[in-house]
Amino acid sequence: MVNYEEFKENFKEDVTRKLAKKGIENVEITIQPNEKLNQSYDALTVRPDGSTLGVSLNFTKIAEEYENRGNYDSLVDAVAKRIENGLENAPFVDSKALTDYEQMKDKLTIELVGAEKNASLLEKIPHKDMENMAIVYRFVMGSDDSGVQTILVTNNMLEAMNITPEQLHNDAMANAPEVRPAEIKIMRDTLAEMLGPDADMMLQFIPADGPESQIYVATVEDKVHGVGVIAYPNFLEDVADKLDGDFYVLPSSIHEVIIVPDRGEMDASVLMDMVKQVNSTEVLPEDVLSYSVYHFDSQDNVFELAEKFDARSAEREAAKEDKLAENGAVLKGLKEKKAAIKPEPKKEDIVKNTFYGINYQKALQMGKRNLRLRACYMHLQMRN
Repeated sequence: MVNYEEFKENFKEDVTRKLAKKGIENVEITIQPNEKLNQSYDALTVRPDGSTLGVSLNFTKIAEEYENRGNYDSLVDAVAKRIENGLENAPFVDSKALTDYEQMKDKLTIELVGAEKNASLLEKIPHKDMENMAIVYRFVMGSDDSGVQTILVTNNMLEAMNITPEQLHNDAMANAPEVRPAEIKIMRDTLAEMLGPDADMMLQFIPADGPESQIYVATVEDKVHGVGVIAYPNFLEDVADKLDGDFYVLPSSIHEVIIVPDRGEMDASVLMDMVKQVNSTEVLPEDVLSYSVYHFDSQDNVFELAEKFDARSAEREAAKEDKLAENGAVLKGLKEKKAAIKPEPKKEDIVKNTFYGINYQKALQMGKRNLRLRACYMHLQMRN
């Protein structure tokens, strides 16, 4: 049985021969490590001579497929066919345009990735932190049935274009909502769209006006790498207006987020456990964005980790209690001070306020107390 290195060389040679039979010659085929956002793998890359662009496939998965299923010849045929289709449908890209920012900036869009998971790659690309995530930038070069073709913006590209990270960010924020518009729908409607013809049968037990009607899914139109919408200008504020208040943001994958209104009844730790469970059991490792839950405070206009919001809320409540205690102490001190400096009554006032030897003010207070007692008694009588 051949080892992995031998398998790589044999596969590359056999694919080269298969492509030559299809009339695809004068191409360079390489298999080498490729570091991409959210994942790293060996990539099989095919570039026509003289071109900087070509077709790239995940060779690590190809090797895994052979290990699991065998049938080497069929696998070579399938990979050669994918390369042929990729070369035929690849969008034309003028390599000179890649260094001309004025030509490229209208293609700018953004993507959100986990910062820790992509730490080494983030050192090589411009990015902007957003809690424990990072905003990165891409040029959209075209799209077809297989998806959207994009180019990740690197530090080297910025240098060649002679622009600053700040300019790139500002232009991307303005352009991304136009290139890849945001889409936000009620969870039930999103499920109905995914289920297609079976939606009515599958959703018959979910009431249209139930709690689910207040849970939303946010992404982009093609539902691919859509989490970046939460970084779009005014997106969070618009959602707060729609929901009439604060909300939690749950990253279900790199493709979409779930938005849950915060009515003061939700426990953030329960939401975090749910995200961890879904990520561990339902999401491919390369599609995991974050194991965290986020919160948008509509009053202070702050997007943050849910645990930060909880800590800030606790501090705010403690400050309110301290302020109330401080105000109470001040009020008590003022009353005590006022009582201490109360002037002695003048003799003529005592005479004026006394009727048949009874202090008038005291009698009035006694009368009011008597009325209160009678009212309480009558109230108790009525209850009995």
